[in-house]
Amino acid sequence: MTRAFHVVKLANSKLDDVRRRVQNDVDGHRGRTDDPLYKARKLLVMADERLDDNGRTRLAGLLEAGDPKGEVRAAWHAKEVVRQIYSHTNATVAVEFVERLAHDLQDESCPPEINQLGRTLRKWRHQIAAWHQAHVSNGPTEAVNNLIKRVKRAAFGMANFTNYRIRVLLYAGKPNWDLLATITPH
Repeated sequence: MTRAFHVVKLANSKLDDVRRRVQNDVDGHRGRTDDPLYKARKLLVMADERLDDNGRTRLAGLLEAGDPKGEVRAAWHAKEVVRQIYSHTNATVAVEFVERLAHDLQDESCPPEINQLGRTLRKWRHQIAAWHQAHVSNGPTEAVNNLIKRVKRAAFGMANFTNYRIRVLLYAGKPNWDLLATITPH
């Protein structure tokens, strides 16, 4: 299942790609500390509801100064609409929303990076909507895998699987000490 995190991360990434391309087209160089779009980069990836009035005013001014064609503004709006996918509770409505959004983002008036986002959403629409049916995330599995990889890195590799398994169980916390002695290699 595709998690909300990955979908929103992709939208933020495409927004940043648009910002960097427009920055280079307008100024002929990568962002520098005094460039308006460079100053706006953190405000752009913030959720709209987390921006206060001062932040919204600042973002609008920076976009006005550094985004002459409104491409970054369009990408920001697209990112905010993508975030709304997960506000739906009905799976059927979510699929229809994703399909319509994917179609709208592929409009020729959108920046090419946003067109690509629309194609990706269309391709993965059923996986995105699957979350709305089950409300299950693969986050806990990814957390366990990350924990196991951290143990392996800290141990600089393990030659003995039994010791590796014990170390992972200990690192995970609260092992059943009675069962720990019964662990045997397979």
